[in-house]
Amino acid sequence: MPTPDAHADLGARVDAAVTAALAAIDAASTTADLQAAKSAHNGQGSELASLNASLRDIAPADRKAAGQTIGAGRARVADAIAARQAELALVEEAAQLEAERVDVTALPRIRSRGGRHPLTMLMDEMSDVFVGMGWEVAEGPELEHEWYNFDALNVDPDHPARSESDTFYVAPADRHMVLRTQTSPVQVRTLLTRELPTYIVAPGRVYRTDDIDATHLPVFTQLEGLAVDKGITMANLRGTLEHLARAMFGEEAKIRLRPNYFPFTEPSAEMDVWHPGMRGGARWVEWGGCGMVNPNVLRAAGVDPDVYSGFAFGMGIERTLQFRYLLDDMRDMIEGDVRFTEQFGMVI
Repeated sequence: MPTPDAHADLGARVDAAVTAALAAIDAASTTADLQAAKSAHNGQGSELASLNASLRDIAPADRKAAGQTIGAGRARVADAIAARQAELALVEEAAQLEAERVDVTALPRIRSRGGRHPLTMLMDEMSDVFVGMGWEVAEGPELEHEWYNFDALNVDPDHPARSESDTFYVAPADRHMVLRTQTSPVQVRTLLTRELPTYIVAPGRVYRTDDIDATHLPVFTQLEGLAVDKGITMANLRGTLEHLARAMFGEEAKIRLRPNYFPFTEPSAEMDVWHPGMRGGARWVEWGGCGMVNPNVLRAAGVDPDVYSGFAFGMGIERTLQFRYLLDDMRDMIEGDVRFTEQFGMVI
């Protein structure tokens, strides 16, 4: 049996360690603080752990009583830790719920978000008109070789369109690369790579050395159409364009074709649309160019013009948007002012 003084000393040390531990546990205001208190007062380096390790130095006859005293102290600390941990869990859960509380009666926060540009939407809408007729959408590179942009389209080497005052040439000059001036090169690429008959529409960006003003842009978008089959006539072209005009401008819209000249079509025509909603009253406005595909273009793509014929047309999508919504200035389409795009629901 340990002496009364030795047992009292051990008990005092255990009581002191437990009192310190309980104070630290009670002072812990977060689970992190509680974990620190647990390590300091009930972990391997704590006073209670040190007392427990000293049991090996106590006489075997005295170890049981000493172990019970230390064990009782450690049990009090463990129980206090468990109780405090449950309390803190409830407090922290309540705080988290409060932080994440949603007032379902409050007005929603309205945030502006981006949207597709009206030109992009119109380009897709125009393409869908042709997809609905069974046509396909084709694409081509914006950086184009002169052969596709001019030569294959029957544009003579001395044609004014090939001058640097009209076309952006890309260095070095011996590569003969240009920023395409029209979407017509897609016609040639289509005829070279697809089986006949073919019906395609080619929307895309084009480049010209125009000054920016209310009706002209140096970078704009076009919609090109090409149909090559046996027995294609101008009547097919006219019917197709009238269908597109009504889809864009309403059932009262109609078109007229005026004789014109384009190197890649023969005969060629300028296309006007009768727009019933124009300011100042309904009138004819120029919309684009069209015609029967020139036999030289068919030959350049390896198509026999004695067997196949075709028509082609093209119009500016900016001009279509301008006519459709009675817009005065094309520059509004490219300046990025949200007050313009808000008219089309692009900013919410």
